[in-house]
Amino acid sequence: MWRTLRRHGIHLQRRRSWCLSTDPEFAAKAADIVGLYLDPPENAVVLCVDEKPHIQALERAQGWLRLPNGKALTGYNHEYKRHGTTTLFAALEVATGLAQAGHFSRRRRREFLLFMNEIVAAYPDQEMHVVLDNLKTHKPKTDRWLSRHSQVHFHYTPTHASWLNQIEVWFSILTRSALKGVSFTSPRQVREAIDRFLEAHNQTAAPFEWRKREVFPKGLKYNYAELCR
Repeated sequence: MWRTLRRHGIHLQRRRSWCLSTDPEFAAKAADIVGLYLDPPENAVVLCVDEKPHIQALERAQGWLRLPNGKALTGYNHEYKRHGTTTLFAALEVATGLAQAGHFSRRRRREFLLFMNEIVAAYPDQEMHVVLDNLKTHKPKTDRWLSRHSQVHFHYTPTHASWLNQIEVWFSILTRSALKGVSFTSPRQVREAIDRFLEAHNQTAAPFEWRKREVFPKGLKYNYAELCR
């Protein structure tokens, strides 16, 4: 049995979690966003926008471990001290891979609009297509800001399908490269680390290559045998 499990890459000790989209308009919304990636409108810029809230400034306790052979390893243990949080808003230009970021203390509609004003100022007199998720700060019932900016068009991902937003890929790279396991003593240090990563990223930025032309919602697999299909 164990040989069979190993052959199919099944590990009983691993646990994974995920969200399934139940959006009845999944196909239409996904096709709209994929179309922006594969066939963007002429003379327009396509941006992926989202926020990474409550990034913690954790001061990690350093220590060392002596091994039986007499050698010692140094690093960080699991204890830490909290020094506050910061919220990152970011926009990824799909055609170039260039990113723009803004730091805020909170994640409200006010902060979102302040960041969007910065984005609009960076692309004056240019049509913009913005990919967003369904957070309520992104889509109020009456969007007066959007009505005043006729050159900006919002495209919302299906519910529980944030993987369609390419900015999530950039957030993942940021976390692994600049935030994971690092010790910070203030939110300012977190923001400085993000800014350093952003500057280095934009110097060698390249677009993500989106290849999948059609995407579909998937259901759960209830048996191990179904994982092999």
